Amino acid sequence: MHSRRTFLSAAALGAATLAAAPMMAHAQTTPGDVLPTQGPRGRAALPTNPRGGRRYRPVSRVGLGGAPLGNNWAVVAEDDAQATLQAAWDGGMRLFDTSPWYGLGRSERRFGHFLGQQPREEYAISTKVGRLLSATRQTPKVSWKDPPPFDYRYDYSAAGTRRSIEDSLQRLGIDAIDIVLIHDLSPDNGDMKDRWTEYFEQARTGAFVELTKMREEGLIKAWGMGVNTPEPALRAIEVSDPDIFLLACQYSLLDHQRALDETFPKLAAKDISVIVGSPLLAGFLAGRDRYLYGAQPVPADAEQKRAKAEEIVRRHGVDLRTVALQFANAPEVVSAIVPGARNARQVQENVASMSVAIPGGVWDDLRQAGIIAANAPVPRAA
Repeated sequence: MHSRRTFLSAAALGAATLAAAPMMAHAQTTPGDVLPTQGPRGRAALPTNPRGGRRYRPVSRVGLGGAPLGNNWAVVAEDDAQATLQAAWDGGMRLFDTSPWYGLGRSERRFGHFLGQQPREEYAISTKVGRLLSATRQTPKVSWKDPPPFDYRYDYSAAGTRRSIEDSLQRLGIDAIDIVLIHDLSPDNGDMKDRWTEYFEQARTGAFVELTKMREEGLIKAWGMGVNTPEPALRAIEVSDPDIFLLACQYSLLDHQRALDETFPKLAAKDISVIVGSPLLAGFLAGRDRYLYGAQPVPADAEQKRAKAEEIVRRHGVDLRTVALQFANAPEVVSAIVPGARNARQVQENVASMSVAIPGGVWDDLRQAGIIAANAPVPRAA
């Protein structure tokens, strides 16, 4: 059971922050830069899910993704990290997603430092299993900036799963985790590639069984997978009974047809919901010169689609980030979106984006331009 949630209006975040400003059509290049929120304000609070249902869904439909606070693109100072979490709380976010992998434990420790000061019954937290951390004198080469002295190894066994959760509880400094996600068990994981099926088999007989048992015992509320490709999620529902998946970079304004046609219907048929990870494509839909999580150049067709989408939304007086976030939140199978943020201003603008009343003509024009699919759900017109 969850206690009553309280939410702050977008106006409470500060009129100066949310004031109308000229659109910034060019890409943002400085870490922390934020495109200003454009458009008329509609709802005063973040959207929520109804309570009840056969499977657990978090109450909050908009949460905070924890990868940036693991220093994924740039080092985030401790004060900025805590200010980011405070802004999320003040803005009404009550879902927090993190992982041992994010900054080799740094994100979990930062989340725990803040959330440990909040009433435990007022928020939901998800973290992940699949990698176990151990102290080392030589930190391995990883993408995280300024990583702490920890090495990692993959372990999707039952014992490894329980050990990972116990370690996460220690780092977080809390007594329970709501959602546990089996992390990066996917062919796009460079450490695995084609061997992901071997790890999947270990998870099938280990993590899947252990997490189901923990759910039945009431130790967790839900479990699933946190992956960047659909194949592992679709295979998992054939051999086990998960509740919720975090699907990163699989449902966005620019790329969503496969999810709509294949992934979402199969999950919905089993009453499994989706947390949309990276709804802004790792910042690309907020103006960054990067796409998804790889180091490859931004694909030319993605640049062209973004430019066309920007042109359309600007004509209607709204901004692309706002349209992208609300689009990702629209499908019924989606239980939440978790955009990441590295500073308080980014969080505040994400919250503000959810209050904008987007004109119906935006969606009509995006369909006509081939940006969004004909069968893509969209928010109700203003």
